[in-house]
Amino acid sequence: MGDSKDEREQFEEELIGLDPHDPETKAFAEHLDRMKRERPGYTVEGYLEGVQDFADSANRTTGHQRLAAVLVVGLILLGVILTIWFALSDILTIIF
Repeated sequence: MGDSKDEREQFEEELIGLDPHDPETKAFAEHLDRMKRERPGYTVEGYLEGVQDFADSANRTTGHQRLAAVLVVGLILLGVILTIWFALSDILTIIF
């Protein structure tokens, strides 16, 4: 699903008067593209693209926002590790 002509024209209309070679303009156009992108959230690919967007935005941030993103990822990983630990302990209890 490439960019259709209508989408490119819409971006051009929103960026009228801005220098197309300016890095800030390019970043703003990428931001608009991410905001308007629609993908199914009920598929594995949709979930993974959402995680990729989160990781990309976390890598671009600094300071408190980056700390909050690292904290969220850490809590998620802690939950996964604890779930695996408890599941393995239950399995080993049942077997032995």
